[in-house]
Formats: sequence, C-alpha cells, structure tokens
Amino acid sequence: MYCRLLSRSPVRVRFLCDTSIHSFSRSFATASLPPDGTVVSETNRAEATLKRFWETVGISKRDDGLTVTLDTRALKTPSGNTLLLPRNKRLVATLIANEWENQETLLKPHALPMTSIASRAIDAFHDQKTCLEVRESLLNYLDTDTICFHHDDPPPLVELQHKYWDPLIEWAKSTFDVDIKVFTSILLHSQSAETRAKFDAILTEMDPGNWLVTMERATYVTKSFLIALALVKRHLTVEEAAVAAQVEVSSQIQRWGEVEDSHDVDFHDVRRQLGSAACLLTNSFR
Repeated sequence: MYCRLLSRSPVRVRFLCDTSIHSFSRSFATASLPPDGTVVSETNRAEATLKRFWETVGISKRDDGLTVTLDTRALKTPSGNTLLLPRNKRLVATLIANEWENQETLLKPHALPMTSIASRAIDAFHDQKTCLEVRESLLNYLDTDTICFHHDDPPPLVELQHKYWDPLIEWAKSTFDVDIKVFTSILLHSQSAETRAKFDAILTEMDPGNWLVTMERATYVTKSFLIALALVKRHLTVEEAAVAAQVEVSSQIQRWGEVEDSHDVDFHDVRRQLGSAACLLTNSFR
C-alpha cells in the first residue's frame, strides 16, 4: 500500500490498489515547450519555463516498473530517459509524485531532490566509466573529510567534535578495519593508501543505481565520505548525519547567533538532500 503524503495545499488523492495508480487533481495553465536543441522531457520543460504546465500527477505500472506521470505522460529524466522505477520502489515513486504535485505556479527545482537523485541514477550510473569516475571522486574526499580535521578552539566546537565526530571515526575504524588519521591543519594531509584501497573495494561492491548514487549525494552534501558511508550503511539516521555534517555551523550559531535566510535555509536543505538519498535505499539490500 502507498502512504498518503501531507501537502501544503488541498489535494484530492484516489487510491486504486488493483492498478497501483494515485491520481492527484489540480488545474494550472499550460506553458511553452523547451528551446530547440534540448531533450524534450517534462523535467527540462519545467526547468526551461519555471512554470507548472501539467494538471494532474499520477503513478502507474509500466513494463516491469513504476512511472510517475504528468497528465498521463511518463516523467522523463533530463537526458530524455523514462523515469522508470522498480516495482519495489513504491515509496520513491510516491515521493517523486508528491514533489511534482507540490510545485505550484512557479517551479522550485530545489524542491525536487527525489526526482533529481532518481534521474541521476538512471542517466549516469549504467555507465561503467561514470561509476569509476564517481568512485575516484568520492575517495578523494577521504583526504579532505570534514570530520578528520579538528580544531582545538573554541571550546564549544571542540566539545561538538568529540561528541559527534569521534564516535564516527571509531565506528569506521572498527567496522572496516582501517586506520583513520585525524589532522589539526588542512595542509598536505592524506589518508593511507591501504585505507583508500579498502574503501575503494567497498564502493566497488555497491549497486550503482542505489548505493553508489546515494553515497555520491550524501558525500557532496556533507563534505564527508565517512558521514555518507555511515548513512548508507544505516549506522546514522538522516538527522544524525545532518547534525554531524553541521558541527562547525552549530558552533558558529552558538557563539554569534543564527543568520536569517542562511543558516536556517541550510538547515533544511541538508536534511532535504540527505532524506532523498536515504529514501532511495528503501527496499534495497546490501
């Protein structure tokens, strides 16, 4: 069964368990097509016009999977591929549908994180060259990992580092039998070749369309390979990963207060991005 998702606007939802279709109804004006030379897809059309052009959003069975539909047409990725999800990704399909239903008159691309990561998995992660490049990029984060660079001042920051970062480092050491170095400056430091090789083997074993694409997003959002790995391995929840990633920001807020429209926006965006990454792993098994 699908779960009804809360919306900020009134939405009429029709559940058809026998056909696995959810129908969301609301009317908006139609906008123009994307410029010539681009792939014609709903995603690109919306990005080009920044206006809602569809009236209804649904989820339907198609081939061996699930598709999200805009006015009965299957949603496509920016590269023009059908955004076809496995049958066991019903939660993901529902979240994507909810993202598009909640786009009101003007499109808000930052509010489509689930669509973005699912499209990324389909467009890029079937290619071995891309997967290799992603693995190399992620491994490079080991040498600049946020939680491996500690400060000895101010005291509130030191306390937060000990509380949130030290346990993660110890978890990584014991779980993967690796040595994790902690640095006090950012100049010319790196983890050992042996540590890098062990983590490379872990990344190589990851299913590209689920685990590796999730690892990519979580690493880029948190600036930490180890926080991302803990999230992917379900050692951390989304909230715990977000808190660990924002230790330095939290320390700054404690000292000088929150900057409106900056700290508060980042607070929600990090959780939105990590949440979409974690949800992609629903019904995925290592």
